[in-house]
Amino acid sequence: MNGYSPELTTLCYIEKDDKYLMLHRVKKDHDINKDKWIGIGGHFEQDESPEECLLREAREETGLILKSYRMRGIVTFISGDGCTEYMSLYTADDFTGEIGECNEGTLEWIEKTRVYDLNIWEGDKIFFRLLEEDRGFFSLKLVYDGHGNLIEASLDGHKMDLSK
Repeated sequence: MNGYSPELTTLCYIEKDDKYLMLHRVKKDHDINKDKWIGIGGHFEQDESPEECLLREAREETGLILKSYRMRGIVTFISGDGCTEYMSLYTADDFTGEIGECNEGTLEWIEKTRVYDLNIWEGDKIFFRLLEEDRGFFSLKLVYDGHGNLIEASLDGHKMDLSK
């Protein structure tokens, strides 16, 4: 082995009343997601399954306990600065609890039609479209240039035309 160690994470979009719960990442310095709007989630802890990570991160970041969730796909995120991340992408549509304070940013319910107007990663727009289409399980590879610019995307092993 060459010492290569990819990051393993979960990302979840909680849905309610045709809105997503979005996290505006404004509280941490040196954050690859600084000032971006993303879903909730985070890094796997030792020996966790994707679902265990999802449920723990949802509880830690939002105070909510997810009751109904679905794995939608795997996103291979290549940042362009030496980091490769494999994200298990989920949506959730039932939960209990009250939204609490998040130490990573501000949580806000955003209408699904407005997410494209937010400061989100270019590749996130691709998987939001896939979620809207209710596409079956997918594998999406997103390659960035190290400066936040999406330079390549592949869906289920097939290169996508980014000029559209």
